[in-house]
Amino acid sequence: MTSHIRPRTGMQACLLSLAIFLLAGFCFGQEPNSPGDWTEFHRTNMTRWNPYERVLNGKNVGKLSVEWSFDSNPSVFSSPAVVGEVVYIGSSDHNVYAIDAKTGTQLWSFATGGEVWSSPAVLDGVVYAASDQVYALQASSGAELWSYPTESNSSPAVANGVVYIGGSDQSIYALDAKTGNKIWSFATGYVVESSPAIVNGVVYCGSDDFNVYALNAKTGKKLWNYTTGGFVTSSPAVANGTVYVGSEDNNFYALNARTGTLRWSYEAGYAYYTSPAVANGVVYLGGGNNVYALNAKSGQLLWTYFMDSAVNSSPAVANGIVYFGGSDARLHALSARTGNELWEHVMGRDSSVFSSPVVSNGRVYVGSHSLMNGGTGTVFAFGLGNVHRSRYLKGPHGRRIIRP
Repeated sequence: MTSHIRPRTGMQACLLSLAIFLLAGFCFGQEPNSPGDWTEFHRTNMTRWNPYERVLNGKNVGKLSVEWSFDSNPSVFSSPAVVGEVVYIGSSDHNVYAIDAKTGTQLWSFATGGEVWSSPAVLDGVVYAASDQVYALQASSGAELWSYPTESNSSPAVANGVVYIGGSDQSIYALDAKTGNKIWSFATGYVVESSPAIVNGVVYCGSDDFNVYALNAKTGKKLWNYTTGGFVTSSPAVANGTVYVGSEDNNFYALNARTGTLRWSYEAGYAYYTSPAVANGVVYLGGGNNVYALNAKSGQLLWTYFMDSAVNSSPAVANGIVYFGGSDARLHALSARTGNELWEHVMGRDSSVFSSPVVSNGRVYVGSHSLMNGGTGTVFAFGLGNVHRSRYLKGPHGRRIIRP
């Protein structure tokens, strides 16, 4: 896994297809990314936090409704990337999709050779996605620019003309963003499902060999590693000289970004598969049936939000609100300050939200999957436009806030 929980599944063969090229044209995906875009799993700040969101807030989030939905069979575990007015997302139907962010209309699809669990990254008119191979696609049309032959469930991160990604062949890769040529690879002891974060010339990434690694971004040379007691499928978040990451050993770690030494850890009795969000001195993370808010410097517990089902997706933070999904068939919005529930939406019968939500320019985007009718995956866009009425219910529905 990478940034959120993904079933461990093999890749399947599929033929290349390209849809609606003329409709897509060259009118989107070519302009430089704007500050409010959510360009990759971590976003550009490596912390799953959008500090530029100004539309949605604690006063109006309760009015969110479904503006559109887009069906993909059988499941959507991938998290979206949003650039301008286009949503890019993968599906277990072997496709990467580009969807109009205003209408939910498909602009194009690209067929990979396997299921797409991880999140795309978009930069300078190019979409980078992982499946049976790592792909670079033209953002305007979905045309393939290059591919690199390594299977991956890791979400790519792009920095300084290089694509960084973990591989199922037990390696972390640096690929030239223009050509796809390998610049370097670093061998770990097991599969790399964690997604890398790149900060100040250093690549931080977890591995299922129980380690968190810090590598020189130019050379791939190991700077340090920190050994936990379990798989590290969680993707690190890096802020203010600290690396925040969870482990299957039931511990959440804060490590010195320069040396890898432990600053603090938090143990809650649950494996941490999801990835943290960091905003305004607070770390938000999901583990078991809980969402936690911890002081980023000390690890002190600020509040806990308890659910009666598992927290499956990694939280996203924007303008004082924490968004996340779970196996309770709901997408939730909490006050980042208090943990009180502000809004929730019922995604559908027998649904779960493994996809991690993103917030961009007044909309929340997320994928879901349902076990009904053999499995259905859906991408949702929530906004204040009220194009369709949302089936949201105001909580807490038996949930409770626990403060120390």
